Amino acid sequence: MSKASNDDIASDLDSYLDNVDEYVPLKYRNDGISKVYEKLNVVLPNKELIERKKQKEQTAEILIGPQAPLSLVDQTVDLKKRHIIKDKTEEDRQREEEEALLEAMARKKKLTSAFEFAQGVTYTEPLKTRQEDKTTMRQDLKIIVDGVDIPPPLLTFEAMRFPKPIYKYLAAKKITTPSLIQMQGLPIVLSGRDMIGIAFTGSGKTLAFSLPLLMFALEQEIKLPLEKSEFPIGMILAPSRELAQQTYNGIIEMSQALVDGGYPEIRALLCIGGISMQEQQRVLNMGMHIIVATPGRLQDMLQKKKFELDNCKYICLDEADRMIGMGFEDDIRNIMSFFKHQRQTLLFSATMPAKIQEFAESALVKPVIVNVSRSGAASLDVIQNVEYVKQEMRVVYLLDCLQKTSPPVLIFAENKSDVDNIMEYLLLKGVEAVSIHGSKSQDERDYAIKSFRAKKKDVLVATDVASKGLDFSEIKHVINFDMPRDIEDYVHRIGRTGRSGKTGLATTFVNMNSSDQILLDLKHLLLEAKQNIPPFLLSIHDPSDKYRQEGQALDMSLGCAFCGGLGHRILDCPKLEAQRRSEQSGKRNTGDFASNDY
Repeated sequence: MSKASNDDIASDLDSYLDNVDEYVPLKYRNDGISKVYEKLNVVLPNKELIERKKQKEQTAEILIGPQAPLSLVDQTVDLKKRHIIKDKTEEDRQREEEEALLEAMARKKKLTSAFEFAQGVTYTEPLKTRQEDKTTMRQDLKIIVDGVDIPPPLLTFEAMRFPKPIYKYLAAKKITTPSLIQMQGLPIVLSGRDMIGIAFTGSGKTLAFSLPLLMFALEQEIKLPLEKSEFPIGMILAPSRELAQQTYNGIIEMSQALVDGGYPEIRALLCIGGISMQEQQRVLNMGMHIIVATPGRLQDMLQKKKFELDNCKYICLDEADRMIGMGFEDDIRNIMSFFKHQRQTLLFSATMPAKIQEFAESALVKPVIVNVSRSGAASLDVIQNVEYVKQEMRVVYLLDCLQKTSPPVLIFAENKSDVDNIMEYLLLKGVEAVSIHGSKSQDERDYAIKSFRAKKKDVLVATDVASKGLDFSEIKHVINFDMPRDIEDYVHRIGRTGRSGKTGLATTFVNMNSSDQILLDLKHLLLEAKQNIPPFLLSIHDPSDKYRQEGQALDMSLGCAFCGGLGHRILDCPKLEAQRRSEQSGKRNTGDFASNDY
């Protein structure tokens, strides 16, 4: 056998030994070597084979793994001798056991039902039905919301988890189901969020902000009762005395219902002009939970340090657009400066123009806007009749209008002198009537409101002091002796009827003294509410008529961003112009509201 042949055999042998991919016992390795030789049908002398093995071991590095010429046990011993592998300590062994245990636990099956495990069901997406349900529910209810992380609407008072005496109180008031603003507004307010609430007049806004404040005060009183001379937890501001009085009476009634049900007393302070604060001294001395006030009187008492707002963390502005937009803005800013902590702020109104919303949002923290009607829209439950009546014939025509419905009836007039003249005329005609306006004393105003509410009087004649927020039960008819100066006041006036889902009638007198701008606003309001439009309103030049002639729908967002009127733009807004004149003269708004709050 030639030398070359032996070299070839040795090369094949080396290739075999180097390319073994896994551990092979020595016995089978030798069998493999023998098969190489058998395949070549040659025999290599044992001496030369042994010599080649020694030479390979001397020249090759010690390998680790299945390709090494040593067994795994010998490899480990060798590595330890060369200090490549260190002996494991007790701590190392314990750590390895812990890691192995954790790995075994992680490999266990996830928590699942037997049915899902048997069927091999695997879920990869989280549930999304709750969010979809909220959206669908709001769409069905026609509730428009804007904000982040908005609580879902609740369709029953029971779902809101109020104390049982509150349910009895609501049942006694014949309130069995929350209104739309209450369904969405109450969960938001109870969750502590800032909120802007826009809803029709008579939709139950007062309950949506007064009941949560009562619950916050009750929670505080149960946790840590108020001591003598401690100060309010929350406050409600209203633009007129009568509205503040009405809100205060509602809170007192609910508080008394809680006391009758075994709960602690929640004390409220009425802070308005025209009443003696000596009557309120008991509440001041015992410590008060809630303040209901008009801005002027509240500011005066804060400046005189009658009480402080160190603990006050809740403030609601009722009819907020009136207070922000018509002269009370500085008073409210000054009141805010007396707060010591962050507060929950709520703004509620039936008319909240975009300009006022933007201002309000800048002062609120991530507010939620809840809108159950277009801001400034009239209630669809009110039938609106607009009649052209000459200036000198209005008083006489009043008697004919009073025959249209049974009492009680509300008559609104712009001027105090007109209120007095109407009142005198009705009394001469034998009509049981009372009147209120800013020049009357508080006792006279209280008597008029109480006797009208008690149905001892059939007719109440008033300026716009009675148009904002006051709730009179079962008003059949509202008569506007004249068209108010802006469309917002008109909406609030006619909103005294058609409340709580009942139908009402509103009759408005217009004549040559009414400006074309306010009549255009009235025309568009009637169009929106699908009311009958008299011919004299249709005859007024209207720039938007070209859209209808071209078959285009009128965009309601094209109205005034300041007052919400649909018949003019902000550059032509009479309300804005009046406010500018007032600011230039250095006076507060000359309207009846501004002069009545002290």
